[in-house]
Amino acid sequence: MERPRYERVVLKLSGEALAGGQGYGIDPNVIHSIGQQLKEVIESGVEMAIVVGGGNIWRGMAGSAKGMDRATADYMGMLATVMNSLALQDALESEGVPTRVQTSIEMRQVAEPYIRRRAIRHLEKGRVVIFASGTGNPYFSTDTTAALRAAEIEADVILMAKNKVDGVYSADPSRDPHAVKYDSLTYMEVLNRGLGVMDSTASSLCMDNDIPLIVFNIDQRGNIRRAIFGEQIGTVVRGND
Repeated sequence: MERPRYERVVLKLSGEALAGGQGYGIDPNVIHSIGQQLKEVIESGVEMAIVVGGGNIWRGMAGSAKGMDRATADYMGMLATVMNSLALQDALESEGVPTRVQTSIEMRQVAEPYIRRRAIRHLEKGRVVIFASGTGNPYFSTDTTAALRAAEIEADVILMAKNKVDGVYSADPSRDPHAVKYDSLTYMEVLNRGLGVMDSTASSLCMDNDIPLIVFNIDQRGNIRRAIFGEQIGTVVRGND
């Protein structure tokens, strides 16, 4: 039987990926498709943690740019990630996958507080753990949350799921027809070239802790499994060696 290449995975889902073609909110068809794909890989023995963004509901940077206090806008964004996490939990549990949502901001009526050892124990028992509300601090992105949680739980890889693009390009492929797709990069190349794969804090965390990153298109069904089982898809970002 084929074995997965990565046994403990952090999947980073953007809020926009959950919105599907409608561009805002949560598309039930998209979220249930993700749930079905995750069920398939979890049944193969993969330990799965998920970090979800909130851009389909609210973006703190956008609110700040329009005059809102940055910290307040970021806290609102954290609440948006909780909404997405609960929707994803519902989709997974409708597929029979046991799931726990852990939040960096306490809201015990709807989710557990984030506790590293408890999260690891859930993973060892075959439960999916969804990390919500970012790091619990303003000014930090959910990309940084994914890097931080991956380091804390000693994940083998971060899968960065994108919609509309299938990897990292030298420029925005929707605007530049000459943009070149990279099959592999180092974190230092990402930082030096300003490629915008993750913010610099997240990239530095991954580089310092030697956590590989796979950037791929989630719109194509089955890509989560392909990435976990080691097929060459998207762009792989590694340390400098």
